[in-house]
Amino acid sequence: MKPFWKTVLLTWLLVGTTDITAAYVHQFVITGKFAGKMLQYIAGGALGLENSMKGGFWVGLLGLCFHYFIAFSFTLLFFISYPRFKLLRANKYLIGLLYGIFASCFMSFLVLPLTRLPRNPFVFQKAIVGWIILGLVLGIPIAISANKFYQTSNLKSKP
Repeated sequence: MKPFWKTVLLTWLLVGTTDITAAYVHQFVITGKFAGKMLQYIAGGALGLENSMKGGFWVGLLGLCFHYFIAFSFTLLFFISYPRFKLLRANKYLIGLLYGIFASCFMSFLVLPLTRLPRNPFVFQKAIVGWIILGLVLGIPIAISANKFYQTSNLKSKP
């Protein structure tokens, strides 16, 4: 396997796993309960919330696939963009945090409105918490990984 794809895939698995873990932990901290139907909720974007919440294992697996597909898309986008935009080579921690905010806003304002999930009002305090979490578990790890990969390969490796 080419080093580019190996790095992208390993980064994707890391951020996809830390993101879903953070979502479960965050939900537990807020409610004090384990979110047993979170993956069904994610699948509700395609199936409709009423249908997905009635579903079992296979619907949850579909939600997990959607989750990892989205994580892969954001990982690949950053890795492809990194050598093309000099700005992304600035402070990897700041860029990663900003990328997490970008991913959150992209999902909230562009993707989720196109799904069959019910619309939730925008609450700034919740958004800030979400931005910080996504910056920490998705953006910063992707930025660190891309920075390390392209520094090692001298910005010559492209997909």
